[in-house]
Amino acid sequence: MSRVIALFSIVSISAAVALGHEGHDQHEEYGPAEQYAPTPVPDRIALTWSGNPARSIDVTWRTATSAAKPLVQITEAERLRGDIRSVASEACRSIEASREVFETDLGECYMNTCRVDDLEPAKMHAYRVGDGDYWSEWHQFKTAAEQPAPFRFVYFGDAQNDVRSLWSRVVREANQHAPRAAFMLHAGDLINRGNRDAEWGEWFEAGGWINGMIPIVATPGNHEYDGGLARHWRPQFSFPKNGPSGLEDTVYWFDYQGLARIISMNSNEKIAIQSGWLESVLDDPKRPKWTILTFHHPVYSAAKARDNFLLRKAWRSVIETNGVDLVLTGHDHAYARTPMGGPRNAPADQNVSTGERRRSANTVYVVSVSGPKQYTLQESWQVDRVASGVQLFQVVNVSKESIDYEARLATGELYDAFKLSKDADGTSKLEDTPVEVDPIRLR
Repeated sequence: MSRVIALFSIVSISAAVALGHEGHDQHEEYGPAEQYAPTPVPDRIALTWSGNPARSIDVTWRTATSAAKPLVQITEAERLRGDIRSVASEACRSIEASREVFETDLGECYMNTCRVDDLEPAKMHAYRVGDGDYWSEWHQFKTAAEQPAPFRFVYFGDAQNDVRSLWSRVVREANQHAPRAAFMLHAGDLINRGNRDAEWGEWFEAGGWINGMIPIVATPGNHEYDGGLARHWRPQFSFPKNGPSGLEDTVYWFDYQGLARIISMNSNEKIAIQSGWLESVLDDPKRPKWTILTFHHPVYSAAKARDNFLLRKAWRSVIETNGVDLVLTGHDHAYARTPMGGPRNAPADQNVSTGERRRSANTVYVVSVSGPKQYTLQESWQVDRVASGVQLFQVVNVSKESIDYEARLATGELYDAFKLSKDADGTSKLEDTPVEVDPIRLR
């Protein structure tokens, strides 16, 4: 494949992983329990949504169990002028958060959650979290517009391994390219072992203040499962509760700025029951022009010896017959982006000819990876763009006219790009953007 990125870089990345490994057990006097110990000062601050993004925000954070009652102070950002102490005491709303004692493998902490409602749309707000004695820094975020307006978001495949040492550069470079992103979407396997508190500590350290200013949209991967959904998931991410019973916070949807419906599915469990739920969410006359779906396991796998046949059998028809535009996944630790309707040489289980499938399906499928762990490519399915051995992030611009998509390397270099548009009757058109890739990466 003339466009396949050479696998030589896997070797260099593997070497870097070996050299950059955190090595928590090298210094027993300062191991994970000490490095990631909670304090009364709030940390692991994250924004999410469980309600309307134009009028609400959810904030989650962690403290030691010695902290007093948790509070959020919030105001319009433009009011933070002059004497900040006066503003904080007189001009801010103070809202008491809920909290729970959370037992991790490293000890106890408080996990705090607060949903703030009655916000003004399309407005910059400032907030801090704390208990009256110990406060976080002030963070800012902008609520969504209520009327149709263009926006952009960032999409990451698996971070999973060496998150602090090697994934950190990707999330930070992504913020350089999309500093006003509406949200950051994570397609599962945020970390490697879902119940290890130190690994979540690495993830929050890598993202740092970005997580407290740009809302998180996440779907769980198989590594967020360990005898069930990781215990950390629900206390630290507050997502909509509009999914099927038992799958709340992993299966959900929301509309953003009147242009796109964002849907998270859970490809780890209860696959069959989600088909009917997805059909009902898509069969909605109020659905915006664009529909973007995310889950962890790809419909069309990019790595060798992988094929999610049962998932494809359950979901592909619902996705394509109901006009989903983009499906964003991870899991395969490689990059592949299909033409509309999937690979040109479809797997035999489709039970439909390639020509028929491509005429009726407008969906573009993407699998990507943002962390350093890489897999050998699947070569039997023809797709427009594939890569292995490199970390990537994707910037997706959504407007009334089009979806403009960019996949970039960890260095920020453009690797893949396309424009997706629709005519008046809803028929999609995909236009590839010519991209010159450094020849050293070609094979």
